Amino acid sequence: MGKFNYVALDSRGKETKGTLEVSSQNEAIGRLKEMGYFPTKVVEIKGKDKAESKAARGTAPSKGKKGALDIKINIRIPGLSGRVNTKTLTTFTRQLATLVDAGLPLLRGLRVLEKQEPNPTLKGVINQLAISIEGGSTFSEGLAQHPKIFNRLFVNMVKAGELGGVLEVVLARLADFMEKAQKIKGKVVAAMFYPSAVLVVAVTILGILMVYVVPQFRNIFAEMMGKDKSLPTFTELVLGISDAIANNFIVTASCTAAVIFGLVMLVKTRPGRRVFDTAKLKAPVFGPVLTKVAISRFTRTLGTLVSSGVPILQALTIVKETSGNVIVGSAVAAVHESVKEGETITAPLEAANIFPPMVVSMVDVGEQTGALPEMLMKIADTYDEEVDNAVSAMTSLLEPIMIVFLAVIVGSIVIALFLPLITLMESLGT
Repeated sequence: MGKFNYVALDSRGKETKGTLEVSSQNEAIGRLKEMGYFPTKVVEIKGKDKAESKAARGTAPSKGKKGALDIKINIRIPGLSGRVNTKTLTTFTRQLATLVDAGLPLLRGLRVLEKQEPNPTLKGVINQLAISIEGGSTFSEGLAQHPKIFNRLFVNMVKAGELGGVLEVVLARLADFMEKAQKIKGKVVAAMFYPSAVLVVAVTILGILMVYVVPQFRNIFAEMMGKDKSLPTFTELVLGISDAIANNFIVTASCTAAVIFGLVMLVKTRPGRRVFDTAKLKAPVFGPVLTKVAISRFTRTLGTLVSSGVPILQALTIVKETSGNVIVGSAVAAVHESVKEGETITAPLEAANIFPPMVVSMVDVGEQTGALPEMLMKIADTYDEEVDNAVSAMTSLLEPIMIVFLAVIVGSIVIALFLPLITLMESLGT
């Protein structure tokens, strides 16, 4: 008998955790279903507990030559890290949907895709999925055993497709969802590349000027102006900053790295993440774009889940976990509680102060007419176009801003170095 930790949802969409003592993972899943739960994660307890049980049985570690202990070394090989990129997973989903829609049995379709899959991680996972199905498990149960690759959205949509007998339709929807999500993400990343590149260039140029170029001018100014004449205040400030950076380069780099590390660790905490996500949504230039991306992601995810047959409470739980933003996640949690109490979706959406009135009104109409999934997908399509326009506008705005930013930095240093020359020329003219 083994012990298995589980995470499951009840009929109302509430998450519950616990431990079962059964002989196999499939038996644990069956036991949970008998209890009226929908299992989302079932993992066997390993490690310390097994080591203790071996010690209790008197099992000693094996020894090699000269009594040396055998030591297992875990080597992480690139491509076998347990994760699959979105593009590869989307291609697999689309191909499987095509095969199933063509009338090919699911098991045979998996075997066909396994033979042609170049990604070693996904190839191994497809093989395990096929073995799981051969052993009597459902496709969704097999997917649930690989949470690093197939998230809860993927697993629950497949589960709904199996129950409704429309697996090929659900797989096609999943592929469409991932393609559109990846497209939006790619546009935002591409828009961020330009300011990031300019910022890196600016910091590099500033570092070279401050460490190597500016210090050379101190001796030149000392010879030209002599000891009696003082340098302009702005020039002294720039030379002082240059000396501080050049003479304490290791300390400066260490402090910068410490500040960056501290900010990263702060963002990983719950209060820090909330502040960071709030700042992202309210940032002057990037905020509107990120807000539109969050709305598009929320509506498309919820619309895809509900249209695929996933219960609304369960769908809201999944959307909360996959929102990617604490503020949006809190708003979705409020919606979940409202629906759980038998109330409408629109009231908590409006109270969140994230979703524009148009979105709230469209959701309200969809809820009243019984066409909520279709209305959510329309909102998502609309905001995909809004993201395109916002990204283009942001890029057009950032280009002159970054050019001016770089010009101000370099220009300030140049002016600081020329001020003593201007002062000297004025003194010679008088």
